[in-house]
Amino acid sequence: MGRATILHADLDAFYASVEQLLNPSLRGRPIAVGGSVVLAASYEARSYGVHGGMPGWRARQLCGDLLFVGGNFGRYQQFGDDVVSIFHDFTPRVERVSIDEAFLDVSGAVHLFGSPTEIAAAIRRRVRDEIGLPVSVGVARTKHLAKVASQVAKPDGLVAVDPAGESEFLDPLPIGLIWGVGPTTERRLHAAGIYTIGQLADTGSPILGRLLGHAVGAKLAALSVNVDERAVQPPARSKSMGAQAALGRQHATPEVIRETLGYLADRVAGRLRKANLAGRTVTVRVRFAQLRSVTRSVTLSVAVSTTLTLTEMAENLARSAIENQKEREITLLAVSVSNLSPEHSLQLELPLDALHLRRSTGRRPAFEVEACRWEVDRSVDAIRDKFGRTAVGYATAALSAADRVPEEFRELAERGPGGSQACDPNESDP
Repeated sequence: MGRATILHADLDAFYASVEQLLNPSLRGRPIAVGGSVVLAASYEARSYGVHGGMPGWRARQLCGDLLFVGGNFGRYQQFGDDVVSIFHDFTPRVERVSIDEAFLDVSGAVHLFGSPTEIAAAIRRRVRDEIGLPVSVGVARTKHLAKVASQVAKPDGLVAVDPAGESEFLDPLPIGLIWGVGPTTERRLHAAGIYTIGQLADTGSPILGRLLGHAVGAKLAALSVNVDERAVQPPARSKSMGAQAALGRQHATPEVIRETLGYLADRVAGRLRKANLAGRTVTVRVRFAQLRSVTRSVTLSVAVSTTLTLTEMAENLARSAIENQKEREITLLAVSVSNLSPEHSLQLELPLDALHLRRSTGRRPAFEVEACRWEVDRSVDAIRDKFGRTAVGYATAALSAADRVPEEFRELAERGPGGSQACDPNESDP
């Protein structure tokens, strides 16, 4: 059995804590970042039942003294980066999984800074003294258990799990603490009489497979007994970029598909262009109400990064994934682009070829349409850089009645290592 040398550090109520740090008059008061939707809540607000993703009107019902603040999104990134720089003072093996949390492998640092628990305590002191923010840290043998331990440590605490006592630590904890168990999975397990991680471990993979599907059941069975082979991975160059949106339970109408995929494609294509990248492989994932997912992908001869082209391809793939399926209710749509290459290395066909094709067919060739779309997207990007993301956009997404999370908040949440697959804040099921 290995040593407990993996740390999971998680800044407590990060966005709300930053607001209270910047404005001392907010300290000790119940506050929420957001407006129509609660993006984050302070621990004072959480004591009333207020939580992220809750409608603003409901939060005000629960807490009459709740104070909403707009959000200093630029400062959130700055504070998050400052905390990560402290992590790097102890070890180069830092895997940042979001703006406010990271895994650290300190196996090579114990001869310099002491035991993993002592390193965790030193990190907490420095983050508090130098930056002014509370951070909870879990110390364990695996990434999964370190993350569970950091949740148990909240708020503003430290929990180290001895490898000899892992089952004693895990067994009494609620299943909701397992990495990847979201509200839907939790409800299904509760309906089967499974409430604790120990009960989950006793159930076994075959029964869980029948309840949740083979892959999910096997994964949760392994995590319930702390089988997790994943190593801490410092950031590498992005191999893909993507985004997903949780839909609750919606009928897969053409309008829902078009609106959601247009919104996701706009986000993904914009991030590709910002990184001067384009991709040849487009993948769409559709998850149905019974937790079953269907994936479709296509690989092109040339790389693309334009919003409308990505939207059209995603719609076609989604229709292919949904047709002939008995289920008609979907809970999630995801779009990703891989096989990435630098955008500046791409070459459009010569204008002479385009002119010849137009004269012979009377239609614009596909590559000319793509070139026009590329120019439009670049203009949209320039306007957004100057006036904000909501200043301009494609009608399908911009005029949607859906209550979207503010883009500044979403962009922060998506800045994980390499900027690969982005996740909707409301989406936590496997």
